[in-house]
Amino acid sequence: MRYLRCIIPALALFLSVAASAQTDKREVRRGNREFRRGEYQEADISYRKALVKDSTSFAANYNLANTLYRQENIQEATARLQKIAGAAPVSPHAADYYFNLGDCALAAQDWQGAIQAFMQVLLRHPDDMEAKENLAYAKLMQQDQEGGGGQNDQNQNQDQNQQDQNQDQNQNQNQDQNQDQNQQNQDQNQQNQDQQNQNQNQQNGQQPVKISPQQAQQMLQAIQAKEKETQDKVQKAEAAAAKARQKEKNW
Repeated sequence: MRYLRCIIPALALFLSVAASAQTDKREVRRGNREFRRGEYQEADISYRKALVKDSTSFAANYNLANTLYRQENIQEATARLQKIAGAAPVSPHAADYYFNLGDCALAAQDWQGAIQAFMQVLLRHPDDMEAKENLAYAKLMQQDQEGGGGQNDQNQNQDQNQQDQNQDQNQNQNQDQNQDQNQQNQDQNQQNQDQQNQNQNQQNGQQPVKISPQQAQQMLQAIQAKEKETQDKVQKAEAAAAKARQKEKNW
């Protein structure tokens, strides 16, 4: 915010001074009064009336430039100041003239023009702090413009990083969606295959075998009897082996 405050114009009011004999002093004085009241449109008209009688008037051009600046007509304000550029260096108000010229250049983002103007101010008034701050601001903005802007580079890097993150996120989402789709396709294929096998078995006459509860009970009893028979055979074999070991030991 430091530099933003510095570019607010500190316009020196060159009011009614350095008027030549040909200048209509009455119109200039009227314009000065209107300017002080903030009536810039009325002051604009009064200064232009004075310039009709003397277009080279330093006072009328300078004060009209101030009025135009207050009305945010920077281009014409600069043009008015340039009209008296030849007389400005030898004027007792040269420092104020260059300060206002620098303000116009800042408003137009003409950084080089602002640098030159504020340097002229400091040549005449080395202790002018506003001129020093505005000069530093103009140099900073010129470096930022010529170097592409450190902040712009940072913003571009952030934008690029955000784009990369979005791209990675989209890729991951696409991969997950593809995997889910593939799994769904595999499950569907397996279901189709099972259905086809079932249909084929039905066509071949291989119907599922259905048994009654009584048949299931008989099958279970048969299995149990078979297991008991097997266990009996194992026990008899183990008993015979034990006797054989005893005989072998006694003998």
